[in-house]
Amino acid sequence: MMYLFFAIFLLVYLAICFYIGYNGFVWLRQSFSFRYKWAYIACIAFLSFSVFFDRFFSTRVLAYISGIWFLIIGYGLILLPIINLIYFLNKKRGAKILGGALVIFFIGVVISGSYYAWHPVVRTYEISIDKQADQKEFNILMVTDLHLGKIVGNKHLERLVTISKEMNPDMVVIAGDIIDDYIKPYVDEQMGETLSKIKAPLGVYATSGNHDYYGDDLDELHQEMEKAGIIMLSDESVNIEDSFFLVGRNDLTDKHRKTMKELIGALDKNLSIIMLDHQPNEIDEASKNGVDILLSGHTHGGQIAPANIITGLIYENDWGYLKKGDLHSIVSSGYGLWGPPFRIGTQSEVVQLKIKFKGKE
Repeated sequence: MMYLFFAIFLLVYLAICFYIGYNGFVWLRQSFSFRYKWAYIACIAFLSFSVFFDRFFSTRVLAYISGIWFLIIGYGLILLPIINLIYFLNKKRGAKILGGALVIFFIGVVISGSYYAWHPVVRTYEISIDKQADQKEFNILMVTDLHLGKIVGNKHLERLVTISKEMNPDMVVIAGDIIDDYIKPYVDEQMGETLSKIKAPLGVYATSGNHDYYGDDLDELHQEMEKAGIIMLSDESVNIEDSFFLVGRNDLTDKHRKTMKELIGALDKNLSIIMLDHQPNEIDEASKNGVDILLSGHTHGGQIAPANIITGLIYENDWGYLKKGDLHSIVSSGYGLWGPPFRIGTQSEVVQLKIKFKGKE
């Protein structure tokens, strides 16, 4: 069955590649009198198989090339039927304009998508909680979905270090997907040395995300985080300055993770509860069980539009801020990337939480 599924997948994928490649050549020929047929075929063949080459040779260059190809496929499947229909409805006139618009669109997508992927923004949320705390105000830096690996490396991580120093937070929290499936690129490029530069007076804490499980490197990841001075919370809680509990929940991928009730049922509800839960699947449960702030990632905000429509249908809060009862849910679009190294309609981000504890009146 596995081989049959792979064969069907491969046939469908190659059919899509043929559709994109054939349409691309027709439009290049119609719009720009392009005639280099065999060079074009070789190029499309290389792009089509780049994803498989990347699996075997695993280089950053191949990861970028395959990412660009998937971007072309995704938008091509949307745009080519539309532009073909317009062309025929217009009685095959305006080929140069339509073809030129298509080329300009893809160039613009690659340029803007790269910019928004590698130029993070800081989003600030101010939250007031009606509970007592020894320290009345906290400034917390939240980051999620680093996806450290072949594509996201030390250069992007250094940007995070700079942002952290500029923000000077009381605490830093990482809400899952620290690595991109496998820890080997993280170790080989000594990313731990860069990550260790992120510091805060009340500590740096993290919890696991789904991609931290896929390569079976979770135990080694915990060791690497300890070396970097980061405290991993695995279905655990810690009391912060007698002001609130910080809870780190194992990812939904972990079939043995504690339920919300098991994790926080015994905690003193007179103190606020801030929970790191990578996937924003259990907003209702968090609200019912007395969580005050739920910090998540995972969705990437769709990363590349119109995927945001899909994430919006799946998750009650797929990006940004949602208030539900006494619960404040914040979902970040993430700092790193998964798949194509681009962001369309979203931007790499760091979240700043300015929390005030006012106490009950």
